[in-house]
Parts: sequence; C-alpha cells; structure tokens
Amino acid sequence: MAVKIGEHIDLGEFPLLLAPMEDVSDPPFRYVCKQNGVDLMYTEFISSEGLIRDAAKSVQKLDIFEYERPIGIQIFGGDIENMRQSAAICTKANPDLIDINYGCPVKKVVCKGAGSSLLQDIDKMVAMTKAVVEATHLPVTVKTRLGWDDNTKNVYEVAERLQDVGIKALAIHGRTRAQLYKGEADWSMIRDVKRNPRIKIPIFGNGDVDSVEKAAAWRQEYEVDGIMIGRAAIGYPWIFREIKHFFHTGERLQGPTIAERVEVCKTHLLKSIEWKGDKLGIFEMRRHYANYFKGIPNFKEHRMKLVSLQTQDEILDVLHEIEHHFASEMV
Repeated sequence: MAVKIGEHIDLGEFPLLLAPMEDVSDPPFRYVCKQNGVDLMYTEFISSEGLIRDAAKSVQKLDIFEYERPIGIQIFGGDIENMRQSAAICTKANPDLIDINYGCPVKKVVCKGAGSSLLQDIDKMVAMTKAVVEATHLPVTVKTRLGWDDNTKNVYEVAERLQDVGIKALAIHGRTRAQLYKGEADWSMIRDVKRNPRIKIPIFGNGDVDSVEKAAAWRQEYEVDGIMIGRAAIGYPWIFREIKHFFHTGERLQGPTIAERVEVCKTHLLKSIEWKGDKLGIFEMRRHYANYFKGIPNFKEHRMKLVSLQTQDEILDVLHEIEHHFASEMV
C-alpha cells in the first residue's frame, strides 16, 4: 500500500527519505541523491528568525527545483509567532510540504529554545505546530527525537498530540537530545509509536541506517512506513539505489566503480558552482571529497590536491587523474 502525506503526496510502497542536514543537503547534494532514487527530500533547516529578517543565507535555502519534487522546506525556531510567519513565507516558495525541526541537538539551536529544546516543553511544541499548520495550506510534517534525555522519553505523547493538531507525518530519530549522535539509535520506541492504534499518519525511522542489510532488517523489525537516511548518504548517494534494488530483487547491487564515483563527484561540483558561484561552490565542495573516495587506498595525496585547488578546471583535471590512476580499484 502506498505511503501518502496528506492527500496529494504519494511516496510509493516504502519510501526512502533524505534527512535534512545543515551544510550538506543543499540543492547540489540533493541533485545527486535524486538521481539515485531518493523518494522525499528536505532543504537544510532554515531559521524562522532569519527568514523574517530576510537574511540572505536563510532566503537562499528556500531555493527548490521542479526535478526535486516532492520536497519539503524545514524550519526551526523558538518563537511561535516567528514560526507562523516563516511558514507563510515558505508557502510562497511553493514546496510540497513544510517540516518542523524538533530534533536538532546542537547547542546554538537549543540555546534559542528551538530544535530538540522543545522536547522539554510539549505544550509549547503543540502550540507552535498548530500555528504552523494554520498558517499554510500545505501538509506539515515534523522531525523529532525520543525525548530530551533517558528520564524524559516523551515521543509517544508528542506523536499523539502533534497528530491531533494536524501534522501529516512524523520522522523520529532514535536517540534523545542528550545522546547527540553518540551511542546506538534505539528504534524500539519508534516501533511502539507506529503500533499505537491512535496513530494514523506515516511514521518514518531515522538513525544509524548505513547499509542495505540494516535497511531491510529494520524495515521488517520496526514496522515503520519508510526510512530516513542522513550521514550514510554523504559522499555515497548510491545507498538509495542499492537499498531499493535489494528490496525489489533480494540481491545486493555492486557498489559504484571509481568512474562512477568520479562522475557523481564531478556532477556535485558543477552543480555546487552553478548554484553558489565559483569561489563558494569550490570551497564548500571540499567537505565532500573524502567521503566520495572513502576506502580507496593511498588516496591522501589526491585528496590534499582537491581541497587546495582554486579553479574548476584544475579540480576536474585531478578528478580525471583519479579515475585513470585508480581505474582497477573496485571499492
């Protein structure tokens, strides 16, 4: 049976979602993930205060493209009225949905009463969600965590109350805020939310899915409606096509060749330059090279070149050199 968000977003039988990640899930990165079969993507999270101030960095994050659909714009903030206003601003950018971040654990976000900070004040979280739902005609979804810490795991209450005020899907990261990204994600509570007979909206699981085998096993074991993948897709957008291939055939797809790695890295670079301009596009691409070529022996010299070069042509030359130098490598 197809998983649907609201009336109009049909994600197919078991969707794979790209988690919104700051400084990662920008349009160039989303492009290569879309090419590899991801079913739903989100922008990087966007500050509601930044949108209202018309801050350039926040406004640029509203950029979405037709080929990305369905796509959601994710917002965060600690002030209910600002969140309401920013939902209205996002609606004008014409995404398919608006997502609220109640999961980000980083200090600079939590200190502003935003992200996972709201897990300490469920009443405010509910009021904020209601304000966003009422400010837009688009479906509203939420991403959150199990709770603030081990003593306050309140995701059961969160799921019911947010559904009651109108959210259309819930993605749950299987850690508390206190865990940050350490330890192992606990998906058993995600399964319990899904099993709750009161919950009618799709429940997506997130946290630690980094292999085809894990995705297949957890799909069965934890009964979620879909899986959201974050860090494992960085430098490896093929994870989406590999998981889908396994679901459809039961067979493991061979990993990308060095030529494929170079080609996708090149595409990512060119999209980055196209979207951000030469200087920033080249600079911000540097964080991705190590991930694209992870596991290749004796790669350090080439990586050092890639992160030091200043022009598109020089980088493309090194990528060409990598393809031929490591042509026999199957990673």
